[in-house]
Amino acid sequence: MLSLLLIAGAGSFVYYKIFGPNTGDMHKGEYLYIPTGASYLLVFDELINGGYIEDPASFDILAKRANYPNNIKAGKYKVPKGISNYDLIRKLRSGKQEPVKLVINKFRTKDDFVQFVAAQLEPDSAALAEMLNDNELLKTYGFDTSTAMAAIIPDTYEFYWNTGAEKLYSRLASYYNRYWTEERKQKAYAKSLTPLQVMVLASIVEEETNKADERPTVASVYMNRLKLGMKLQADPTVKYAVNDFTLRRILNVHLEYDSPYNTYMYAGLPPGPITTPSKSSIDAVLNAKETDYIYFCAKEDFSGYHNFASNYKDHMKNARAYQKALNEEGIK
Repeated sequence: MLSLLLIAGAGSFVYYKIFGPNTGDMHKGEYLYIPTGASYLLVFDELINGGYIEDPASFDILAKRANYPNNIKAGKYKVPKGISNYDLIRKLRSGKQEPVKLVINKFRTKDDFVQFVAAQLEPDSAALAEMLNDNELLKTYGFDTSTAMAAIIPDTYEFYWNTGAEKLYSRLASYYNRYWTEERKQKAYAKSLTPLQVMVLASIVEEETNKADERPTVASVYMNRLKLGMKLQADPTVKYAVNDFTLRRILNVHLEYDSPYNTYMYAGLPPGPITTPSKSSIDAVLNAKETDYIYFCAKEDFSGYHNFASNYKDHMKNARAYQKALNEEGIK
């Protein structure tokens, strides 16, 4: 009778070790990150050191019986408190990881984007930077080292944590291609612009004003300058060229900085976008208002809006009012 009770007790014990909870108070995080190429020993150590499992021995026995050491899959895995050895091993073996949501907004430089992605996905900053500067790779997606950032349209994306650098860019480029519908392309061509040129111009509009209702008018100014063969003379391109986005005033020393992005020095559009333009700015270029404006200047009330002018005399009047306001505020 006693032997039967012992066998029954042993069976219950084994069942509990397999299907009972194996996380306790030491559980430090909700997600377990398994790097690409990780060994079973590395995963096992992380499970222990991260407090994901309370009884390592029972996990180890079951993991080896389930042949998990030969089925390691990289990724980000949710490990809820109270999960059993059986459920945890089944999840890890299946590769059923949690997606990472990347909310992409504004990135002015490649480095900004690289640091953002590297903080949330597995690829390190070096791999991402190398990809964005690989001209041969970028050509396969229709971009180059100057226009690489044009493929990044602000939106919310889902990626697996272990998505590689090239696969990440491929997904972004695919979204870009879907975004550029035939209707949008025809609007661009009607304005004598390619989709890439629209992205570059939209990036300037994006940096000129954060007032969405004003962007189509700002876009019209630059469209008019392009048609007239005037230099764009866009202050945001100078900030990009000198890599100082804190400038409140653009001085002669900045205007004389030799860079293809300095539109005071070089005619036409810069070689690539100066930020990742929002859809609002892209639409502003595609639906630019028909105006005769060729100048604009920030309003002297610092509202963020602009005064527009179709002639130099009126523009200088607006500019003097703004300069006076800057001086009164002591803004240099």
